[in-house]
Amino acid sequence: MAERLISGDFQQEDQDVSLRPKRLEDFVGQANTKENLSISIQAAKLRQEPLDHVIIYGPPGLGKTTLANIIATEMEVAIRVTSGPAVERAGDMAAILTSLQPGDVLFIDEVHRLNRVVEEVLYSAMEDFFLSWMVGKGLAARNVNLRISPFTLVGATTRFSMVSAPLRDRFGLVCRLDYYEPEDMKVIVDRSARILEMDTDSEGMDLIAARSRGTPRVANRLLKRTRDYALVKADNRINGAVARAALEQLNVDELGLDLSDHRLLSSIIDKFDGGPVGLETLAASLNEDSDTIMDVWEPFLLQLGFLERTPRGRVATRRAHVHLGRPYATIDLTDQSRLNGF
Repeated sequence: MAERLISGDFQQEDQDVSLRPKRLEDFVGQANTKENLSISIQAAKLRQEPLDHVIIYGPPGLGKTTLANIIATEMEVAIRVTSGPAVERAGDMAAILTSLQPGDVLFIDEVHRLNRVVEEVLYSAMEDFFLSWMVGKGLAARNVNLRISPFTLVGATTRFSMVSAPLRDRFGLVCRLDYYEPEDMKVIVDRSARILEMDTDSEGMDLIAARSRGTPRVANRLLKRTRDYALVKADNRINGAVARAALEQLNVDELGLDLSDHRLLSSIIDKFDGGPVGLETLAASLNEDSDTIMDVWEPFLLQLGFLERTPRGRVATRRAHVHLGRPYATIDLTDQSRLNGF
């Protein structure tokens, strides 16, 4: 699937870290998470101990990686970064853990994708700062034990339910990130525009913030694309008219929906009379993978109330019909002829 401009997933252009806040006080939004982290960090520093292990979950693009780096900065320690799929063997995890200095932060992105054997190495490391794993096979197998430096594990995941219970229970701090409020998005867009030294007005920034799906990563991406449009078409100044024209050129509507969102909703409404329609049938009609639809396309539509996941399948709501300018008819969820593919 081609990369979507409004997807929260990490893309090549998102590698620029200049727009990321470096301190907790500069991090906008997520007030409860910030307060809990601030208290825990201050307490750990006063006790001169490593911060308790932290797991951060929520949709992509909301700041999980940024918070991990902020934690390391606030604790005044180094950070080691890896991901669940990248650590394939128990020995790989042991090598990472033994290389950590006292108090260091180990950040594991996509922690739900850790191999079970690798995950088991973490159990004793997280609880007792002790490594214990089996080397060899059969009669030649032996247990290896090794003391390691105290550290803080920060795990990030978009699928909290897929983190195994034994691993989940070993995190002392559980932080959930939600889509950002419109007011917070305006602050984030204004801050990014200042860092990029852009010539803007409040109307242009408000339009970009409103169409960013409550996701800072999307906001920064749209801001950069609008900057390109302004440079070529509008004397390098972003006002309301320029921002509106740029976003229309990018096919991002007033709610932040793109052509893929419209395609999904239109398919449910036009091909399946608004639903319910089973996920596999819907995926086949769109020629897309069902996991992609469920994990990438649907979350924001559910957040907007445009889509419902019912026991019988996906249903486009009245609000979705109105947004797309389609007539809405009451759906009979007992009609078995409408449930194909679920």
